[in-house]
Amino acid sequence: MTQRQHTAARLGLGALAGGIAGTAGILAGQAAAAVLPGVTGPVLAVGNRAVDWAPRPLKEFAIETFGDADKIVLIGGVLVTVGLLILALGAVGTKRPRAAVIGFSVLIFIASLAMITDRAATAGVGLRFVAVLATAVVGIGGFIFLLKAWAPARVAPSNDGTSEDPSALSFDRRAFLVAASAVAAVGAAGGVVSRALGGGAAAASREAIQLPAPASPVSALPDGVTFELDGLTPYLTDNADFYRVDTALEVPDVPLEGYVLRIHGMVDNPIELTFEDLLNRDLIERRVTLTCVSNPVGGDYVGNATWLGVPMKELLAEADVQDGADAVKSTSADDFTAGTPLSVLTDDREAMIAIGMNGEPLPLEHGFPVRMVTPGLYGYVSATKWLVDLEVTRFADFTAYWTDRGYSALAPIKLSSRIDVPRSFAQLNSDDTVVGGVAWAQDEGIDRVEVRVDEGEWSDAELGVEDNDQTWRPWRWDWSQPTSGLHRLEVRATDRAGNTQTSQREPIAPNGSTGWHNVTVTVS
Repeated sequence: MTQRQHTAARLGLGALAGGIAGTAGILAGQAAAAVLPGVTGPVLAVGNRAVDWAPRPLKEFAIETFGDADKIVLIGGVLVTVGLLILALGAVGTKRPRAAVIGFSVLIFIASLAMITDRAATAGVGLRFVAVLATAVVGIGGFIFLLKAWAPARVAPSNDGTSEDPSALSFDRRAFLVAASAVAAVGAAGGVVSRALGGGAAAASREAIQLPAPASPVSALPDGVTFELDGLTPYLTDNADFYRVDTALEVPDVPLEGYVLRIHGMVDNPIELTFEDLLNRDLIERRVTLTCVSNPVGGDYVGNATWLGVPMKELLAEADVQDGADAVKSTSADDFTAGTPLSVLTDDREAMIAIGMNGEPLPLEHGFPVRMVTPGLYGYVSATKWLVDLEVTRFADFTAYWTDRGYSALAPIKLSSRIDVPRSFAQLNSDDTVVGGVAWAQDEGIDRVEVRVDEGEWSDAELGVEDNDQTWRPWRWDWSQPTSGLHRLEVRATDRAGNTQTSQREPIAPNGSTGWHNVTVTVS
């Protein structure tokens, strides 16, 4: 074997040592987190820190580019970055073991600090430290154990005896294989435990729920609320298709056992409610369209569902809100916070503490067991999922997760419309063509939708029968005998207050995008 081949082999085996030890440490930490309730494992803890520290433009780019897969991409990026670092440290360790161990320990310390301070963790510091200890002992201990396969070579000096040559290292293949097998076995055991015990408590709780009939059921859907048109968004969005945008890298596991919703702060009568307490109250059922502030013009981060829950107005009245309060700070099980105007939660729009979605308990990813549904406001200020705490307060006394990152404290949903069919770049024939989509103007209702071709005259579209002013309204327009060639279709909406959508394009920050949606199609 040439010197170059020997060096490459040594570095490769060193990188393997780092990879095995690092993976084993991570899996040990994940296993401890799976066993200990309320403890966050190293992957999620570091990922949460990456989410919290990422600059706002990067978050917006991730949501716009990767959509619902943004969390998978982020976790993958964290794992790749950490993986490359531990491989590099392993390679360094074949020649400079002390420096490599120090570097490896720094990585473990960063992960440990993230686990101790993670916003998603609900356990005490003592339990969190157990997972930290598992990660550190297995990771660092395994790394040192593997590096012992390399030992200083013995050389014979001119006088008697032998001495160590610090510039040369010998490699004991048998010792390495034994050590690697042992460390890998520990890591594999951690992986099995993590997979077997991780999560599941909330899912089991959800399966056992039988939702009661609402005291105030939603009215039947009116005839003609939508159109039979291929490609048009269904009027009600299936739970599996409903958009999800939040800061949770892993869906919080919030079982019903021990669950309590606190309502406190500037109130004379603080309230604590179990899930059973919520089930036993008079529930309302309403259809409401929700929209994310991250929705670009023409985007898919909007959905319409039938929600079941307790009127927020009634709960706040029972809590007896004190004079001077103007906001409610909501907190999720993973410590996400939002601030909602008190006036919006107590007016006639029927904001609710929701426990059901489209006839079933809330899906885990949509907030089980409890979330907020507030018509007319973007979700980042009004739709906190995995809800555990409501504090009546004043906007002057706090900031929330997204307002700390430059978004507006007040965020009414903007008048919007979207073309669903045809899709952009569609190839159409010259027969009569139907254009269709949805429009929404919460609190006011849609009065008119117009379509134009190639910046020509605006034409009125046909509207579906209105369900209520808190849901979107489907529309359609017959494009008679379009000419062949490339064409641009645009849509705009007008609400019942006489406001027409602005053509001015604005980004999603700080309080929602604006502009007319358009698609470009080719007619043959």
